Amino acid sequence: MLKSMIVAIMVAAGLTCAATPAAAEVVARTADGFTLHYAVRLESTAGDVILAVEDIGGWWDSAHTYSGDAANMTLQLQPGGCFCEALPNGETFEHGRVTLIDDEHIVLAAPLGPLNGHATRADLTFRWPEAGAGVTATLTFVVEGPQLGAAADGVDGVMRAQFSRFVHYVEYGEPPAPAE
Repeated sequence: MLKSMIVAIMVAAGLTCAATPAAAEVVARTADGFTLHYAVRLESTAGDVILAVEDIGGWWDSAHTYSGDAANMTLQLQPGGCFCEALPNGETFEHGRVTLIDDEHIVLAAPLGPLNGHATRADLTFRWPEAGAGVTATLTFVVEGPQLGAAADGVDGVMRAQFSRFVHYVEYGEPPAPAE
C-alpha cells in the first residue's frame, strides 16, 4: 500500500513538472526595467513550437485580453507582422509587431497591457533550440522604461502563466482546461 502511494505521488509530481517551466523567473531588474526568462525541455519539434507561437489565440489566456476572448488574437509570422486583437466594436488593437523571425527565434516588440505607452523597449522573444529528440522552448521578455522595474513581479506572474499555457499547447495541441 505504501509503495503504491509513493509511486502515485512520484507519477503525479512527474506530470506536474512536465507541464511546469523548468526555469521561470525575473533574471534582471533595475529601477527602469527588467528581464523575465522561462524555459522548459519538451519532447516536441521546432515546427510544433512555431505553430503554437503563430496560433497565439489558441493558448493565450482570455482574462488577459481587451475583448475577453483570446480567439480574437492573431499573430502574423512575418517581419512587421501584427500581434493584434479584434475588438467587439470592429476595431483592431495592436499588442505588438514581429521584428525578427528566423529558424531559431521570433522576436516581437510587444509592450503588453499596462506597459503600453510606458515601455521604451518591450522585446518578447520565443526560442526553440533543438538538442537530441526535442527542443527547449524559451520565452524572454526584456522591458525598459521609466520606473518599470517596479512592475516586474506583476508582469512575471502573468507571463509565467502565459508560458505555462503555451507549453501545454505545444505538448498537447490544445489549450489547458479552465481552472475550476
